[in-house]
Amino acid sequence: MKIGIDVGGTKIEIIVLLNTGEVRFKKRIATPKQSYQILLDNLIQLIACTEAEIGQQASIGIGIPGIISPMSGLVKNSNITVLNGHDLQNDLSALLGREIKIANDANCMAVSEAIDGSASGKQVVLALILGTGAGAGLVINGKPHIGLNGLGGEWGHNPLPWQDENEQAISYSQRCYCGRQGCIEHFVSGTALCAEYFRQSNQQLQGEEIATLAKLGDSVAEQVLSTYEIRLAKAIASTINLLDPDVVVLAGGVSNIQRLYQNLPLLISEFVFGGECSTPIKAAQHGDSSGVRGAAWLWA
Repeated sequence: MKIGIDVGGTKIEIIVLLNTGEVRFKKRIATPKQSYQILLDNLIQLIACTEAEIGQQASIGIGIPGIISPMSGLVKNSNITVLNGHDLQNDLSALLGREIKIANDANCMAVSEAIDGSASGKQVVLALILGTGAGAGLVINGKPHIGLNGLGGEWGHNPLPWQDENEQAISYSQRCYCGRQGCIEHFVSGTALCAEYFRQSNQQLQGEEIATLAKLGDSVAEQVLSTYEIRLAKAIASTINLLDPDVVVLAGGVSNIQRLYQNLPLLISEFVFGGECSTPIKAAQHGDSSGVRGAAWLWA
């Protein structure tokens, strides 16, 4: 049996996965963010309770919203800031008395979809998380591609390509938390979709509400979604030009907007070098569970 843990900004989820892909046990707790030590203690307690429940030790894989620096071994780029600057891998391994595996949560999602999800059997899988932010995971031959600097898949913090005047104005008006301007995340995240609707209507709605209004014929919602689709198509096309993956998988709240899967392939072709693109765009088969499943599959 394999234990997978997804450390998120609001919750920590743990599952026990059988080799068949069946979930044997699942539990969630709120993410304690008061201090690194408190978070560490909660992880140890959660693992102990889970292994007591299944009656045996299991392999442990953990997905975090950040990366382990290949140079220092410390967590960096995490929006759970108490993790940053700490040696989570070695600290947990020492407390548990065994090896664990840790990967970026987007890479875990990509692993899950590549092993037994909508990208099953594909060699090069690009998985995009379109939620509060915009992250990505890259899997090659079933393994997450981390990269020399630990930055494999940091898609959301490249500039949106081929910006028009409106997009340039957005780029100049706000700075990303990474310190740069014009990041893809500011155009294709769920947060960005809602911000664009607010700019055009002066009303605050959630992504699914915008999609529903567009389906009902609301002109503002339709314009907002069409603009969003073009921006996402440009961001994906630039990655296809570089990587040319076998499949692109979408996850996160925005991935539930079904029209994306009809409209994106045509739009992407307009921006891909040569004007042709047959890359399939698919929804994550395991949805919100992909990250925690992928953490468990790190030991596949």
